[in-house]
Amino acid sequence: MMATDVQIGARRVISRNPATGETLCEFECASAAEVGAAVERARAAQPAWASVGVRARVEILRRFQRLLHQKKDDIARTITRENGKPQVEALLTEVLVVLDAARFLIENAYAVLKPEPVPHGNLVMKTKSAHLVREPYGVIGIISPWNYPFSTPATEGLAALVAGNAVVIKPSEFTPLAALELASLLHEAGVPADVFQVVVGDGSAGAVLVEAPIDKIVFTGSVRTGKRVAEAAAKKLLPVLLELGGKDPMLVLEDADLDVVTSGALWGAFMNAGQTCLSVERCYVARSLCERFLTVVVEKTRKLRVGNGLDPETDIGPLIHEQQLRVVEAHVADAIARGARLLTGGRRLLELGPNFYAPTVLADVTHEMRIMREETFGPVLPVMPFATDDEAVRLANDSEFGLAASVWTGDRRRGEALARRIQAGTVMVNDVISCFGISEAPHGGVKSSGLGRAHGRLGLEEMVRVKHLDSDLLPRVRKVWWFGYGAEFARQMEGFVDLLFSTSWVRRIGGGLKSAKAYIRKGRL
Repeated sequence: MMATDVQIGARRVISRNPATGETLCEFECASAAEVGAAVERARAAQPAWASVGVRARVEILRRFQRLLHQKKDDIARTITRENGKPQVEALLTEVLVVLDAARFLIENAYAVLKPEPVPHGNLVMKTKSAHLVREPYGVIGIISPWNYPFSTPATEGLAALVAGNAVVIKPSEFTPLAALELASLLHEAGVPADVFQVVVGDGSAGAVLVEAPIDKIVFTGSVRTGKRVAEAAAKKLLPVLLELGGKDPMLVLEDADLDVVTSGALWGAFMNAGQTCLSVERCYVARSLCERFLTVVVEKTRKLRVGNGLDPETDIGPLIHEQQLRVVEAHVADAIARGARLLTGGRRLLELGPNFYAPTVLADVTHEMRIMREETFGPVLPVMPFATDDEAVRLANDSEFGLAASVWTGDRRRGEALARRIQAGTVMVNDVISCFGISEAPHGGVKSSGLGRAHGRLGLEEMVRVKHLDSDLLPRVRKVWWFGYGAEFARQMEGFVDLLFSTSWVRRIGGGLKSAKAYIRKGRL
């Protein structure tokens, strides 16, 4: 329950390596008073931060980018120890993504945030000059997830900072160290300590942050929690940006390259042990290709190396914790009980540790199974055949989620035509997941996958309020539409409307003549 009287502080947050169970660090949960104090400090510091200007903030981002590059291996190692993913994945899907997000903001923030002229197409408004002015919200609260504990808060936080906001982040209680590393780098680069803060705590600390006097909340996580955040925010009309996960479909057409598409499915389903909102969680394959696809993908799956992410030979690391592993087990068991074929995997790898699960391929799945309807968030690839392109689109759209999707084909035009019919925030043709690394592209979904967009120009626009500033160029002239109406003025304005919008040129000319006297009429107040 979201409430201002949530009692926190007695519990502790323990960061553990999910591969080994090693305790990395322990923290006391931030109390409600401490979360509130962090927001107060952020609000006090934000005006000075906004006043330094975009160019100065961009230079700080440039220093941050250099520092992150210098410390890239250490940061990647911290992410792997805390999250479990292979260190090369931490480097590419977290550190590299943030370096490029900084690059995008360095190159584009000034152009996006500078005042934008507003044209006046209405003839009567031609004596005005206007701009759209983009101003920071003030204090942005960010609640970030454990599956991308560095890149998610960083990409959102950098956009908020360069726009002139102060930021308070509540990271997942499973991965606080990555967020603290982010804060350390930003502070070293020149961001004032009170402008970017991390409060460590569990879900209760996040609830307090939502209720605190912030100006916008950015949440990444489950649909259930996202709805609670949205409900609490709605009570005080707090703007929200929500990224709530997906059940992303992969459509494999009969002309797809079998070797390429099976490798793409493998990476799309099993990268980060399937704990990615953009993971392939539903795979639809043209019936004529399906059995060959399954044969090859199972053969490749059995070659994947599961183990500790710090081992450079590892392809797939552990799941984050026991609870997530149980979800995966439940979905696989439900599918098998309802008639799915288990082709490989489907079991814990206890010889490696308690949180390891074998990469799993299922065939003969249907939409009555949980594995095709609920977010699994684990290393499972369920495969279902389709007969026609229309059926493939129908199956792809038969979901409460709409984050991303992919279409695989040798015919780009056909792929793009199908992509336009799929209900998702992003559809890739012949690739998967890498859209998250395109800094210019927006990230976000439709339906239960969330509200708003992160990344790129649209993500930067999420971090500002837009003000319309309009100045009249004839300040000493009374406006023709002001008081002093009367019957004659009404006839003149009817003529003016005809002048602007009649489809008859005769009526337009007549309307112009009729309305001309309005500009010299007597009796205006």
